[in-house]
Amino acid sequence: MSILSVDRLGVSFGQTPVFEDVSFALNEGDWLMMIGPNGSGKSTLVRAISGAVPYSGSITYLDGDIRRLRPGELARNIGILAQTHYVGYAFTVQEVVRLGRYAYRRNRGGDPEGEARIRRALELTGMDALADKSVLHLSGGELQRVFLAQLFAQDPRVLILDEPTNHLDLIYQKQVFELVSQWRREPGRAVISVVHDLSLARAYGSQALLLYEKHAVAQGSMDRVFDPECLNAAYGMDVAAWMRTMLAQWV
Repeated sequence: MSILSVDRLGVSFGQTPVFEDVSFALNEGDWLMMIGPNGSGKSTLVRAISGAVPYSGSITYLDGDIRRLRPGELARNIGILAQTHYVGYAFTVQEVVRLGRYAYRRNRGGDPEGEARIRRALELTGMDALADKSVLHLSGGELQRVFLAQLFAQDPRVLILDEPTNHLDLIYQKQVFELVSQWRREPGRAVISVVHDLSLARAYGSQALLLYEKHAVAQGSMDRVFDPECLNAAYGMDVAAWMRTMLAQWV
């Protein structure tokens, strides 16, 4: 049984469709990379999965309609890392990470695992040394790792990452992708990422979905989606030739 199934999903703003008839299944251990040119609907698709925009079609989590999950249930099972984070409050790193346990603390039984999860998340992301520092004084890369730690503390089954390394330096790009790769090795977990960098998508993904002109024009294994004919049609250029040109500068 798939962890998450999307069937004939569509989103429109007014009379204008953003995308339509998109279907895929996310299984345990998968890292699904959503790729495609700007404006193809990638970020809107993940917003639909998170319930942020209305949609047609269906999204099934385990064996039930995701729309039937209460907000607390949804937060305990699906975590989302946005492209950017606006922070206008002087919370410490640890306080922001602790917010990832909010959905658990509302349970009648409390949250006996909470503090251990928070400590582990800080350690995994290398933010334990900055636990008492205000998030207002962090770099962009550090702040992204704080919110990644918040997700790890949240301990969902599915991570949804919308361009998680957007505007980050190379070292932070590597750190974020390595951390997520490590996280998904635990049983029962899976990841969906919106990614513009095709090299990162190819390096870390197990499955891919290529969006173009309001449809999923290719999906499945990395080799199938990264077929030159598919990529070249979507991006309007010889993608592999361009990548080889870039690589040649380092040889």
